[in-house]
Amino acid sequence: MLLLIPGPVTTRPEIRAAAAQDYAPWDLDFRALYARTLARVLHAAGGAPGEHAALAIQGCGHFATEAAIRTFVPRGGKLLVPRTGQYADRLIRLAREAGRIPVELPIPADRRVDPALVEQTLRADPALSHLACVYSETSTGIVHDAPALARAAGRAGRRAIIDAVSAFGALPLDMGALPMLDAAVFTANKCLEGLPGLGFAVARVDRLDACRDQAESWSFDLSDIHATALRSPGSFRFTPPAQVLAALDRALDFFEAEGRPARLERYTANMRALHEGVRGLGLTPCLAAEMQGPVIVNVHAPDDPAWDLQLFVDALKARGVLISNFANTDFPSFRVGCIGAITPADMEGAVAAMAEALDALGIRTRRAA
Repeated sequence: MLLLIPGPVTTRPEIRAAAAQDYAPWDLDFRALYARTLARVLHAAGGAPGEHAALAIQGCGHFATEAAIRTFVPRGGKLLVPRTGQYADRLIRLAREAGRIPVELPIPADRRVDPALVEQTLRADPALSHLACVYSETSTGIVHDAPALARAAGRAGRRAIIDAVSAFGALPLDMGALPMLDAAVFTANKCLEGLPGLGFAVARVDRLDACRDQAESWSFDLSDIHATALRSPGSFRFTPPAQVLAALDRALDFFEAEGRPARLERYTANMRALHEGVRGLGLTPCLAAEMQGPVIVNVHAPDDPAWDLQLFVDALKARGVLISNFANTDFPSFRVGCIGAITPADMEGAVAAMAEALDALGIRTRRAA
């Protein structure tokens, strides 16, 4: 089955095989595995040992995002959040429910965030301590220039947090070149092509030290995770998803062999094959080609009375292709992921399966609903 969603992604059999072993998470061999994996993740983020720390937290990307907000923004503190789509909306909710005050900056769904606007907005409100932004907004497929946005925050004298959940491992990120960046958060899955279940934050050590006891949560405290790592290297605070970590260690072998730029090039080729392919079927992508990111393509649902998203998903699944059975847009659409252990040839096969599925459902009108 070709899994074409923005996460979990299609993985290599070698990665899945790496998880087929039981581990004792307090065993010294496992601690060595954990320490090695953290060092590799830190290197991938452009972090410097002693200046930055790679921190693992059990759970999905939202867990790491909430941990970063709680750790670096104090209760009652204000953070600017460009409202770019549903994943920015989730970031806003995480902040609000943690007792922080998100200030929304509305951004059209088909436009990138302007760094000058971010800098201007931050300067206008001295109470805003942070910018928190989504790098790859998978509800729309657009990619924002998160490093440029972080630099804009730095020029305004503010700190930044980047949700890089569906970006890290493909899109550029250099922690060493972004001293204003408190943390970038991501997962073992998505563009690293590991298994789901483990979140990460790469954070500045000086900021972790400065923000101790600020999270108001033991589970979601990156400073406490870092303190535990210093006291007991290679040790999780709580029972870890050990098999997921072992699979990530193997996935990093493939990541390092391919290289981040080549991985981005492959994903971009996947996206282009899909974007051009659905247009060839008479369907309409939600974003223009110049705005389309390499992670996921959203497509307008056809304006045909026979259209039914679940039936379309079922028809694709019967042909070996699985996509999401829900839309993240305010209008009828479907979305197809371009990341994971897949190639442009896979995407061409997926487009062929879409053509068969549309015909099988009797959908003749393909223009946007």
